[in-house]
Amino acid sequence: MAGAITQVALVRAPIDVAHVLGSVSDHVSGATTLFLGTVRDVNDDRAVTGIEYSGYEPMALREMGAIAAEAVARWPDARVALVHRLGMLALGEASVAIAVAHARRAPAMDAQRWMIEELKRRVPIWKLEHYVDGTREWVDPTAGIGRGNRESAAPEPGTMDAALRR
Repeated sequence: MAGAITQVALVRAPIDVAHVLGSVSDHVSGATTLFLGTVRDVNDDRAVTGIEYSGYEPMALREMGAIAAEAVARWPDARVALVHRLGMLALGEASVAIAVAHARRAPAMDAQRWMIEELKRRVPIWKLEHYVDGTREWVDPTAGIGRGNRESAAPEPGTMDAALRR
């Protein structure tokens, strides 16, 4: 199986999750992961009504492509797709979709996790949260990265494989 980048896109309409999954599917992969980042109703104890995403599109697409290429280089047999939405999103709507297919589950999960952390760290996409009280506030997309919490730790290739064999 050879790795491939199947889709990298910025979209203004709802993300077509079936298309994202279908783009990485093949008969060689035994595992396909899907990560969907969705708009939640509370952030930092403040009630949210929606989020407006904006970005520097040429640079964002270039950096998203670089992340996808790096993922395929790190996990050579992975097939990856990365889509981010721009514009105003309501509660529950998907803002980002990352799909990874691989022959084995651990590399698929490792690659998908690494990709979302790199996207949040490197891609010039910003979010303006809209709150119930009528106020709006820009949110730092890198908040939480590197604070030592388990959720933000990006794994090295093969680390999940070793943990699963124990």
